[in-house]
Amino acid sequence: MKIERIEAVPYSIPYVKTLKFASGEVADAEHVLIRVHTDDGIVGIADAPPRPFTYGETQDSIIAVVTKIFAPAITGLDPMDRGKIHHILNRTIHNQVAKGSLDIALWDIIGKANAVPVHQLLGGFTDSMEVSHMLGFRPAQQLLDEALSFREKYGINTFKLKVGRRPLALDVEACRVLRAGLGPDTELYLDANRGWTANEAMEVLRRTADLGLSLLEEPCDAKEGLSRRRLVQKSPIPVVGDESVPTAGDASRELLSGGCDAISIKTARSGFTEAQQILGLCTGLGVDVVMGNQIDTQIGTLATITFGAAHEATSRRAGELSNYLDMADDLLSEPIRIRNGRIAVKSAPGVGADIDEDKLARYRQDK
Repeated sequence: MKIERIEAVPYSIPYVKTLKFASGEVADAEHVLIRVHTDDGIVGIADAPPRPFTYGETQDSIIAVVTKIFAPAITGLDPMDRGKIHHILNRTIHNQVAKGSLDIALWDIIGKANAVPVHQLLGGFTDSMEVSHMLGFRPAQQLLDEALSFREKYGINTFKLKVGRRPLALDVEACRVLRAGLGPDTELYLDANRGWTANEAMEVLRRTADLGLSLLEEPCDAKEGLSRRRLVQKSPIPVVGDESVPTAGDASRELLSGGCDAISIKTARSGFTEAQQILGLCTGLGVDVVMGNQIDTQIGTLATITFGAAHEATSRRAGELSNYLDMADDLLSEPIRIRNGRIAVKSAPGVGADIDEDKLARYRQDK
């Protein structure tokens, strides 16, 4: 079996509401659908979500690097030879989302070729994941109304609150309103997307010490080295590296230097192969992990579930799996369902993303 050709299809689907956070905002899912075709007729599928405010990649840059650099270099290779393919991809630095999407597409091909779900190939620990929902910048009462609605409708009882605003009282109030309205048994954790300084983050932790928050993600820029290490040392809850740890090398640097003591794994930027490397590092060091969300579509969410359910360590915590619900539509022919706060893995061979061609024709931007 050989890689015959690679498609990078730009498409855009609007969000029902704009998701706002400290490093930017997203009103439309302007993503790239990656399809790796083999000469056996098997097609590997993945989604590439550009996040220029986080990783520097854009829709145009992903298409360019995939079609002009990666595709010519790996066309004709056996998709089973992932080590050889990654060696070639890694000659080009950065471009983590482009590389990650190709890796997921290769795993999809391998699963389909062997008639096995990829979550079993990766480990097959469990067949579903608990769902965490991400709440963006909104007035405190609206955040509570949204959380209560998602708990009632989907059974979700874990929420990540986007913070990083000034004055700090805005986010402190949101934390207090959510805890009061959701009760003590709901898990709440914070993600500042580098919006604060380390000292501001410590002040927020002081003001919310009685609220039972479980994690603080990317509180400040990791380059704020001394203050961030001091924050990690003094924080009563794990400080999670996210934007600062897109690769295994970055994760090892931040963990060993004291820049964080927990890690967010996002398959959209690491694929499955490097996600395994990051997870191995974390489990070896006894570091907590959470499966993160890159404001993923249902295609991307399937990839997260596939990896997260495959391993014991990644399935301990609720994964950030529900923000596709903020989109007006999606490309899957069979939508994901959240039942009793959980999403099941697909039992079909591969990752399980079956594209609705009519929807793709409607939303693609290269017509």
